[in-house]
Order: sequence, then structure tokens, then C-alpha cells
Amino acid sequence: MRLVHHADGAREPLASDVEVADGLVSQTRGLMFKRSIPDGYALAFTYDTATARDIHMLFVFMPLDVVWVQDDVVQRVETLRPWRGFAKETADLIVELPAGTASAVDVGDELILEDG
Repeated sequence: MRLVHHADGAREPLASDVEVADGLVSQTRGLMFKRSIPDGYALAFTYDTATARDIHMLFVFMPLDVVWVQDDVVQRVETLRPWRGFAKETADLIVELPAGTASAVDVGDELILEDG
């Protein structure tokens, strides 16, 4: 699976190695206790419905770019600090990426998970 950013008529892959956290255990754990993640990696939290969803950085040892998406449209983009970061937004998809990866992603852009 890969994550593709659509903006201004252009398509750019943000991550080519996307892990999907779609169960309670994988969503609860997220990227806690990991010391690093490779470029091209993303962790996607998928949900059946959009509602206010939060991300905390407790036990996360590196900064992350976090993107909240509803119906393929970006609602919020934040770079969260290790251990202290916290943010909340309505979403049916949340994506965690290495810090700096989502620097060109803006609210209103499309972010789509694609097979392949």
C-alpha cells in the first residue's frame, strides 16, 4: 500500500511502505517504543466513520508528522514532538510519517491510500 498526495493537479507519493493499524491493539500501540522509522514509511490508522480522534506522543521517541483526513481530504497537519505532543481533529484516516515528510501537505489537499 502507498500514500499519495494530490494537490494543484499533481500527484506525489508521500510513502511507499504503509502499514495499516486497523485493530485495537495496533491502533493503541501506534509507533510507541520505536526509536526510528525509515523514509518512505507511514503508519495509517483507518476507521469506519469520521469522529474527533486524538494522537498522543507518550513513549514515542522521535518527532512525527501527523495528518488527519476525512473522506480523502486533509483536515489538519501537525508536527508533534516526542513525549509531549498531543493533537485532536475529526478524521476517518490518520497518518503518521517521519517529521518533515508532510511539509508540502495543506488542509484541503487530498491524501489517498492506494493499493500497489
